[in-house]
Amino acid sequence: HFPVPFSESQAPDTKTDLTGLFTEKPQSGEVAVGENINFVAKVNAASLLKKPTIKWFKGKWMDLASKSGKNLQLKELYDRNSKVYTFEMQIIAAKPSFAGAYRCEVSSRDKFDSCNFDLTVHGGCPHTIQSLGASQVKSEPDEDVWEILQKAPASEYEKIAFQYGITDLRGMLKRLKKMKKEEKKSEAFLKKLDPAYQVEKGHKMKLCIEVANEDVDVKWLKNGQEIQSTGRYIFESVGNKRYLTINHCSLSDDATYTCVVGNEKCTTELFVKEPPVTITSHLEDQMVMKGERVELECEVSEEGATVKWEKDGVELTRDESFKYRFKKDGRKHVLIINEATKEDCGHYTVKTNGGESMAELMVSEKELEVYQNIADLTVKAKDEAVFKCEVSDETVKGIWYKNGVEVKADARTHITHIGRIHKLTIDDVKPEDQGDYTFVPEGYAFNLSAKLNFLDPPKIHLDCMGHTADSTIVVVAGNKLRLDVPITGDPAPTVVWTKGEKVMTEGDGRLHVESTKGHCIFTIEGADKQDEGLYSVIVRNPAGEDKADINVKVVDAPDPPSAPRILSVGEDSCVVQWDPPKSDGGNPIIGYVLERKKKKSYRWMRLNFDPYTDTTYEAKRMIEGVEYEMRVYAVNAIGMSCHSAASQPFIPVAPTSEPVGLCVDDISDTTVSLKWRTPEHLGSSELDGYGVEYCKEGCEYWAFEGLTERTSVIIRDLPTGEKMQFRVRAYNMAGPSAPTSLAQAVTIREIMQKPKIWIPRNLRQTLIKKVEETINLVIPFQGKPRPVITWSKDGEHLNPKQVSVRNSDTDTILFIRKSERKDSGKYEVKLQIENVEDTASISIQIVDLPGSPEKLKIMDVWGFNVALEWKPPKDNGNCEITGYMVQKADKKTMEWYTVYELYRRTNCVVADLIMGNEYIFRIYAVNMVGLSLEPCFSADSAYIQKTGFEYKPPTYKEHDFSEVPKFTHPLVSRSVIAGYNATLSCSVRGIPKPKVTWYKNKMDISNEAKYRMFSRQGVLTLEIRKPCSFDGGVYMCKAVNASGEDVVECKLEIRRKYP
Repeated sequence: HFPVPFSESQAPDTKTDLTGLFTEKPQSGEVAVGENINFVAKVNAASLLKKPTIKWFKGKWMDLASKSGKNLQLKELYDRNSKVYTFEMQIIAAKPSFAGAYRCEVSSRDKFDSCNFDLTVHGGCPHTIQSLGASQVKSEPDEDVWEILQKAPASEYEKIAFQYGITDLRGMLKRLKKMKKEEKKSEAFLKKLDPAYQVEKGHKMKLCIEVANEDVDVKWLKNGQEIQSTGRYIFESVGNKRYLTINHCSLSDDATYTCVVGNEKCTTELFVKEPPVTITSHLEDQMVMKGERVELECEVSEEGATVKWEKDGVELTRDESFKYRFKKDGRKHVLIINEATKEDCGHYTVKTNGGESMAELMVSEKELEVYQNIADLTVKAKDEAVFKCEVSDETVKGIWYKNGVEVKADARTHITHIGRIHKLTIDDVKPEDQGDYTFVPEGYAFNLSAKLNFLDPPKIHLDCMGHTADSTIVVVAGNKLRLDVPITGDPAPTVVWTKGEKVMTEGDGRLHVESTKGHCIFTIEGADKQDEGLYSVIVRNPAGEDKADINVKVVDAPDPPSAPRILSVGEDSCVVQWDPPKSDGGNPIIGYVLERKKKKSYRWMRLNFDPYTDTTYEAKRMIEGVEYEMRVYAVNAIGMSCHSAASQPFIPVAPTSEPVGLCVDDISDTTVSLKWRTPEHLGSSELDGYGVEYCKEGCEYWAFEGLTERTSVIIRDLPTGEKMQFRVRAYNMAGPSAPTSLAQAVTIREIMQKPKIWIPRNLRQTLIKKVEETINLVIPFQGKPRPVITWSKDGEHLNPKQVSVRNSDTDTILFIRKSERKDSGKYEVKLQIENVEDTASISIQIVDLPGSPEKLKIMDVWGFNVALEWKPPKDNGNCEITGYMVQKADKKTMEWYTVYELYRRTNCVVADLIMGNEYIFRIYAVNMVGLSLEPCFSADSAYIQKTGFEYKPPTYKEHDFSEVPKFTHPLVSRSVIAGYNATLSCSVRGIPKPKVTWYKNKMDISNEAKYRMFSRQGVLTLEIRKPCSFDGGVYMCKAVNASGEDVVECKLEIRRKYP
């Protein structure tokens, strides 16, 4: 918006541009004194997002909303069909002071509209100023406040500032003095700022100037400091107009604003007007005794506001005796009178520029003594209530009040005054007589109060409750238990619920106790078995108590049965059994429901739909080999229990076929070894094992050996020489199969078998082991009865500390934990049964690392060659020497290099040695175990002599790499916006590196601070910092070295920031 300067005929407009919200504007009018007049404004709200807000003003800033009363009424109507708001201002009984300029403002979010109109009043002279409302607060004059200040004497400035809500009078007078200065005609400004602007706190303000040159830059200053563009301060440039917009004006924006164009400037004053101060907490009438302290307190809408105190229309000030004290605490204002006198009686008024408040102060000269105060009474129905008091003065009259309403005498109510005694008697007391009674002596600032309490004994009415035949309330578990007991009594009785000796209170959230007028309600959410029992309700008040008992029974579905047990399984069936549940839920069990499912499934299938009364059930129609589970439900009259735990998984299977191929594998004097093959038909269940049974021939009792998972078994402790019968069964989940028996009985007697040693193939040749390796020889044999086994080494017995021997019925084991060289040799094993024997031998060779070679000598040195010779080691490690490792080392570095890795002879020639170096040599012996631990070093060194010749390096002609500078990428003409950094770039090559110089309009700019030059890998860049229109022109870059020079140039155009 564009700010409007102060004038006599038009108020300042401080909001947004007009948007034409009015469909009908209020028109100027004339009215005679004492008559009425209406002003009407209409707004179409069809396109508005929010209800429009309207304000009526008189003069420049007097808001008439606070003046509504007997002389002014504001109305608002809304037509839903046409969506038109009608706002009406009615002036009643017009006075001459009502004449003047008025303004109507309407706003809706960011839209705003206003209009001005005048009121002319005929038949009177506006020599006094009165308000349009009920209170006598002076209204805004039609004259401009600036004109009032200019014409008024300095002594009246403070009074005018209070009347018109001016908070910064001193700053306003300073600015007023500046406004009187006449400004010279400006060449830079076509239109300057007006001398002053005014805006309400929180509104938006827009300052506008017009400049002669559209391209010129302007600066805005606030109290001499430059304003930066922020969210609250917005700069705009449209043609030759420049705007400064201030959003959400606050008191800090009340300042001097200056617009600077070149060397010229124009200044204005912005005044931020605060809303009128209103009284939020009014004064209260007071009655005090003579000499007491008096405090009249009120609260206003703004902290630090100025208020004016008056007594009977005369302004109060701090006099010499400090009779009146004025205290200000934030928004609170207090008038203090230290010692009240009879002269202080009267009407006290506090005034602000937005309202006033009045209170009456009464001061009593003497104090009335009370000999007997009235006392609280508590009576029952139809009794008599008597309030009695006695005061010191017999002539004092008084008034009785009930709950603030004066008591009048009637048929039941008697008021008497005999001497100093005042009495109020109420016959046949009823509930409506209950209340607060007060006796007020006439002419004294105190009263006597007491309370009448009406009593009605409590009573419990159980006839309205529903009971079963045995006076027991039955509730299903999980449902809500709600006991609603009607009660009566006055005052309202207190209710206590108990269960046994325990008082029931709201604790875990399930239990709720509620008392309403005429009822007490006891509720348990989700009743369960523990809530069963005898409940008592007790009601009490001062008139007595009453008690009643209620028996509650909770019935529920039964507990789940125990987990079912599988007694037996068949090919497609099973027999299941379970135990009854521990609790039947208060009702007898009528049956059970069974379910089954496959182990890997989640779907349970019901086996019976009618309750099954027994606890054993045969389930059929199952699939053989599939794993199943079973569970059971118990059923009573309330419902079905939760399901039991699932049974152990089971598989319906049939027994397997009998094992096949039963035969005797071995026999001794007390044992028999049997073996067989698995049954031909195993079925779908896993095989649990085999059971072997035996008995003497002709006996019917079969002894059971036990289950075994193997297909062979050794039965021990049999009687020697007896004939025994044997049979085998296969077992699975379904039980044992049919037996398989031997064709004839077996006599328990061992059979002679010749001893025989079976040497493993790898031991038929010499066994070679390294020192400290473990030797474990397993030699199987046969022979019955068990043979005698003897081990020897080279014809001698073995040392048990070094060698361990373990024997069994079928093999013998030779074990050496850590072998040594002395363990090498020929080992013999011998088996003997009675006079029959068998022998076998095994050769073992323990090998170790060889010793070092001996006597390494340098036999000859010629050219680049050295001849070496040595002797084999004395210790070959108990195995053949497979070769030698020959190494050499330069005496300067002593770094060893291998010449031959596996050399078989004891002499060699080391060739390709380096001339001028001195060498030493060493040799390791190698066998199948590895290298010898220590080498054999040569006693002497071999020096390779130098030959006499000189090296002459070749000569080369030096190449000329110089190159004339040449721009590989030229400068490009550019057009940039003023105020933003600009860069010019090109690239150049040349050897040696050329010297680069930049020119503007053929002037060297190398030392100018406005420019920065960069050179990276042959890419040249010129940066121009925030260019203006003077930085446009022809820019040239020149590259020079010893071989020549090159030049490139471009044009730079600077555009204005705003077109």
